[in-house]
Order: sequence, then C-alpha cells, then structure tokens
Amino acid sequence: MAAVSSPFINDDQQPWEEAGPGVRRKIMAYDANLMLVKVAFEAGGVGAVHHHYHTQMSYVESGRFAVTIGDETRELKAGDVYHVPPDVPHGALALEAGVLIDVFTPMRADFLKS
Repeated sequence: MAAVSSPFINDDQQPWEEAGPGVRRKIMAYDANLMLVKVAFEAGGVGAVHHHYHTQMSYVESGRFAVTIGDETRELKAGDVYHVPPDVPHGALALEAGVLIDVFTPMRADFLKS
C-alpha cells in the first residue's frame, strides 16, 4: 500500500469525505505504520462508539467535545489530547463545532478507498 507521495501535504489539496451525519474527514498522510486524519464536526456531530485494533491519539484542534473512552467520559477543549489503547471502545460528541486531529498506528487501511 502506497504512502502519500510527497513529504509535504497541503491541507487545501486533500479531499473531504463524509464520515457520518455532521462529521467529515480527510486523510492527511500515511504509511504502513502511521496515519494522520483531520476530522471536522458540526455542533452535535457524533463519532459513534466503536473500537479497533489500532492505537489512537487525538488532538483537539478546535471546539469542545465529550469524549468517551471505555466507561469514562470527559469534556475536552482546544489544545487537549486523548489516547485510546487498542480495542478499547471510544467515541466523541461535538458540544460545539470543532476539529480533531487523529493519529493511528498502524495506519487505518479501512479508511482507504479501494
């Protein structure tokens, strides 16, 4: 599986894709070991609770989110970060419009179009 072809990626040249009601994402860069994805939420947008075998870390670029990891929910704001170990259920609710920057290892092959 190929990585993004350039070491420099311009945000305005990456396409958005719908990821659910009020949620869209764009894959910014990846290789077999790592992937960075920008996820934009409208106020009230939901990243449904799910789990995967990847380790995930997410940076709150903007907005406010109620983030659930396992049985715990916390409100996070711009500048905050959360860490999700493999196979732990997690999800997010946008309390106001905002953007999450998600990093996955290994990369999320399921996000790539065939």
